[in-house]
Amino acid sequence: MSRVGKLYLIPTTLGDNEPLEVLPISVKKVIEKVDHYIVENEKSARRFIKKISPRKSQPSLHIDVLDKFTDEFESAHYLDACSKGYNVGLVSEAGVPAIADPGALIVQLAHKKGIKVVPMVGPSSITMAMMSSGLNGQNFAFNGYLPIDKAERKRYIKQLEKLSSDKDQSQLFIETPYRNEKMFTDLLQTLSANTQLCIAADITLSTEYIKTQSVQDWKKEKVSLHKRPAIFILHKK
Repeated sequence: MSRVGKLYLIPTTLGDNEPLEVLPISVKKVIEKVDHYIVENEKSARRFIKKISPRKSQPSLHIDVLDKFTDEFESAHYLDACSKGYNVGLVSEAGVPAIADPGALIVQLAHKKGIKVVPMVGPSSITMAMMSSGLNGQNFAFNGYLPIDKAERKRYIKQLEKLSSDKDQSQLFIETPYRNEKMFTDLLQTLSANTQLCIAADITLSTEYIKTQSVQDWKKEKVSLHKRPAIFILHKK
């Protein structure tokens, strides 16, 4: 029986910084050995691979794309290379794979097929924001994207605030960067004055901005979040 390949969960940078400034050398070593990849965007994935391993042959790469348009039947065969003895790398668009990322489907498939999953160390904006917020790192929840409709979003924000108070649980969520300003405005209009709010933007980049204070204090301060990747965390005692 031939050897079964492994699925490596390969982290990327959170922005346009040098990979080895935020990634361990072990990531470079794996990329130099792996030629089969499952990625969210082929162009940016190739650029990342070339940046971290300039000598690697681009024509030798076998790349499958996993995004919101990928057919489920098609993706079911993305790990066939493992059964032939090849290792496969799962690469996210930013940060670590399978966290707020479609790659979770591939990890599920790997477990079903008995393929060894190897997570690698790298930057996660969610955990790094929580680490640096000063809020409840013992009890927190990630809620993904909130509703787009303004009235529905405000109701959801109030629900998260109540949940935070009832369970002493910090609530994390994200927004599409170009809608950050609207989200921030809705938070200030909806949350109680004493609720703690953390804004963590551009994590690991030279423009990194992380601050936690009460909603009351945020109302006295101006901050530009337009088109900046950000994590929002609220906590009400």
